[in-house]
Amino acid sequence: MERILIIEDEDPIRELIKLHLTMAGYEVLEAATGSKGLELIKNEEIDLILLDIMLPGIDGLSLLPEITKRDVSVIMLTAKDGLKDKMQGFDLGADDYITKPFQAVELLARIKAVLRRSNKKASSLSFDDISINLEQHKVFKGGKEVDLTFKEFELLKLLVENKGMVMTREKLLQLVWDYDYEGNTRTVDMHIKRLREKLATDKIKTVYKVGYRLEA
Repeated sequence: MERILIIEDEDPIRELIKLHLTMAGYEVLEAATGSKGLELIKNEEIDLILLDIMLPGIDGLSLLPEITKRDVSVIMLTAKDGLKDKMQGFDLGADDYITKPFQAVELLARIKAVLRRSNKKASSLSFDDISINLEQHKVFKGGKEVDLTFKEFELLKLLVENKGMVMTREKLLQLVWDYDYEGNTRTVDMHIKRLREKLATDKIKTVYKVGYRLEA
């Protein structure tokens, strides 16, 4: 059972999140202050942290370096929705960012996606007759190895980890090439085209004017 730490100073919000996470089968830890959160981060095994930015004492952004050096995934929970705030969170190591108010179904979907991406136990991914060996960094189709570049491999891995979800071109650029990459979204289009050709698959669908989705 995955353990999720909620660091949120507003009791009603924290208790509501805890209720939904418990019902979804997660083990939940709580902290109402940054200092209490830091104590739990240092002393407990945690798979993911839901972190508010505005906290009494130690704020969420100050906690992020302590969290990321322990290789724990983080989703920021905050009422601050400015691009500058989001970029600062990502710069400090946040995996995702969700703005209050939010729906429980959206939060749970974001949690599942981040946990899939950060699951260190997974050594392989697959769809149809295509398998991805994460440890050896190799891709096989029908048992035969397919020669992919590093970026093609990372792009395919990201699509498979988020199977069924629409990934925008901008998001793919951010995650595969880093969000400060100075190229444009045509880079993504060209890599998708090569992946389709090399893997001989029609499961990588184009979502018009948005991005791509690997069909579940």
